[in-house]
Amino acid sequence: MEFYKYQGTGNDFVMIDNRSGEWDDLSIENIQKLCHRRFGIGADGLIKINNAEGYDFEVDYYNSDGSKSFCGNGARCSVAFAFFLDIFEDTCKFIAIDGEHIAEIHNGIVKLKMSDVNIISNDGKDHVMDTGSPHYVKYVEELVNYNVFAEGNGIRNSENYKEKGINVNFVEKISDNEIFVRTYERGVEDETYSCGTGVTASALTFLQKDNLTSVKVKTLGGNLKVYAEKSGDSFRNIWLEGPAKQVFKGKVDIL
Repeated sequence: MEFYKYQGTGNDFVMIDNRSGEWDDLSIENIQKLCHRRFGIGADGLIKINNAEGYDFEVDYYNSDGSKSFCGNGARCSVAFAFFLDIFEDTCKFIAIDGEHIAEIHNGIVKLKMSDVNIISNDGKDHVMDTGSPHYVKYVEELVNYNVFAEGNGIRNSENYKEKGINVNFVEKISDNEIFVRTYERGVEDETYSCGTGVTASALTFLQKDNLTSVKVKTLGGNLKVYAEKSGDSFRNIWLEGPAKQVFKGKVDIL
């Protein structure tokens, strides 16, 4: 199987051009092995670019454990990959597990329109919402020294969330228009260098408190930006912007 490796602010993915349908039956075990950092290529997830009627392409995303979800950085990398494959020129429309998206790419920077967020719930002082995947957002201090794995794993496997799982984001305010975000991701079951849907969820809680339309977001893997329009308690016209880069390509045996 020919594959490409992409990363978006350190969130890394095995990318497969599956427009021929050759890899429609790729098993969960195959996906787990390909994403394994010791026995495979190594990645946070695997993405198949499929044909989809009425769209430029489909983003078929799998976490490293083989479970399906939507991934913001994975979608941005998919846009960069589809652009590399000459599927579109500057703007595109694609379908993913959470619905339709549009995106644009300029000089390696991908701007992705996210799904609207109608409900932001509270869990004590913390926030819960769905930005294509479920997210928990908790504000902390001294995030650089915070035990993200232990605290994130505890919340993800707590009584309220262990059945369906949830991604857990820890946020620290840097300035009036910038935050620092670290994320424990379900499906990876570890901290990742960046999480697009998590960055979006974290940014919306920040925009909810302050009358802003955009916020800069620092992650361990680099910098992103989120734009959104607040409408009552909801958010519309949400965009996630940042780099997406091809790292290498190769061929791997599927056994």
